[in-house]
Amino acid sequence: MDIPAYKDNQSLNVLIIDGQVLVHETIKRALDEHNITKVKSAENAFFALRLCEKTTFDIIIISFDVKSDKDGFNLLEEMKFKGYVTKSTSVIFLSAETDTGLVNCVVELQPDDFWVKPLDTRKVEQRLKHVLQINRRLHKLQYCIDQEEYSKAIYHAERQLKDESLSQYHPYAHRIIGECLCYLFAFEDAEKFYRNLAAKYKYAWVSVGIARTLLKQNKIAEGLELTEKLLERDDTRFLTYDLLAQYYIENEEYELGYDIIQKATALAPRNIDRNKKSWALARLNHDRKGQYLATLNMAKYAKNSIHDSPELSLNVIRAGIDLASTQSKAEAALTLKRVERRISEIQTDYGITDELKEQLDIIEVRMLTIRQDKKEAEKKLKDHLCKPPDGTLEDNLDKIKAFHDLGFWEESLALLKKVKKQISDDSFTGKVVSEYLNQEEDERTSIHYTSSELSEMAAAHYKNRRFKPAFNSLEQALKLSPKDAKVCMSILKVVVKLIEKEVLNSAQKEVVQQCVDILNSSGLSSSQHERFIQHVNDLNDSENVDATYHVRVAD
Repeated sequence: MDIPAYKDNQSLNVLIIDGQVLVHETIKRALDEHNITKVKSAENAFFALRLCEKTTFDIIIISFDVKSDKDGFNLLEEMKFKGYVTKSTSVIFLSAETDTGLVNCVVELQPDDFWVKPLDTRKVEQRLKHVLQINRRLHKLQYCIDQEEYSKAIYHAERQLKDESLSQYHPYAHRIIGECLCYLFAFEDAEKFYRNLAAKYKYAWVSVGIARTLLKQNKIAEGLELTEKLLERDDTRFLTYDLLAQYYIENEEYELGYDIIQKATALAPRNIDRNKKSWALARLNHDRKGQYLATLNMAKYAKNSIHDSPELSLNVIRAGIDLASTQSKAEAALTLKRVERRISEIQTDYGITDELKEQLDIIEVRMLTIRQDKKEAEKKLKDHLCKPPDGTLEDNLDKIKAFHDLGFWEESLALLKKVKKQISDDSFTGKVVSEYLNQEEDERTSIHYTSSELSEMAAAHYKNRRFKPAFNSLEQALKLSPKDAKVCMSILKVVVKLIEKEVLNSAQKEVVQQCVDILNSSGLSSSQHERFIQHVNDLNDSENVDATYHVRVAD
């Protein structure tokens, strides 16, 4: 493979993207000191993208507060997506803001440098000199990685390591070798390589590299012990969260993966891909509130970005309806009001196309169902019963839920089986979505009502002293909402009466202990906690509790 030579300064194409004229002037003066004269300026994202369509830029200097249309974070992400920014492109990010969330998000996009405004010409000249030196020296490595020629990248990195005049670039060359060994799945060699580096360097990426190779080789105990230490360090915490999330998902430990993804998202909330993973994991873990918040984040941070679409707003609406289906009537009414405001906004922003009308019809069916207007809901749904699954995954999932909640269980399952065939599970999100669809099929086969409907049925059974049917209804509600403290408290209340008539079987005992464990960590009010402890004491004091059984409450 022939590698083109790095350009001299006079041939470099530079793009400055900032809304302030003074910033352009300051940077141009610094560039001129380095004989860089082929400079283009853009005050907003629209013109920056137009310029990138015509010219391949070697250096892009981009401000966070780009004027009017979209922020610099979204613009840089779009430029990477469209191939305007590659490993060979020098990217310098500018910002007057330095809050941790923004810096974390920018770091994830891996710019070559981060300059804090206001800019000083002398310092800009120094930083430019540093960036140019690095990219000239590392050009061959970066070019090989752009071409996914990882073996060749290792070859050039090893050559650089033999040149003592390049010693200041040796850490980067080492890092490239470690990453390329992982790209080539040579995890045993990568572990040995990182361990040798650990004796010389204290960089965060060395420690994270060791942890990654340990987990990839199934050296689980050692790998997890190391990640615990890395999570305590500010410089390794962020990388370790992503590493652990990937590990837990690959090993189908979805609850742990979800917990890690939430923590990583809190550190860098703008990352759309991570919010998408959080949304998928929230659904799988029956966290309706977490699902709703993840879709809100995606819609918020994707505004005016390459990710922006009516689908994101529709997903907020759908997640809101999912949340309402688990809430009390009063709570659901408030949630549905927010949903209605979103519907009005999406109609105003995008107009009513045929596709959007069909999507909103199904949404209205689901809202009518929650409001107990099932007769009107069935009227609206009839036109959609025989249509093929030709929409997006989320369109079809919405139809599945609408069919199921109105009692069209066979149609719901038939559509679900068709949708399952369309999903590939060869990616992080694909694997989670595939598992979620399997869960949906299992639950919709055995459970025919929503969590709130099951709770209402249980209340009716309890009122008429039918304690076993009440327990069975609540047990199904708990499967649909496994962290719902209200459902757990209701189960304990029912079991106190049930145990007066019969001895609990092993399955019922497991459900009781599950509820106790959930309530222990639910942040109950003082009055709720008193009721909780009273229920547990009543259970343990019952004459029908055998000597070997005791409900455990945390201290």
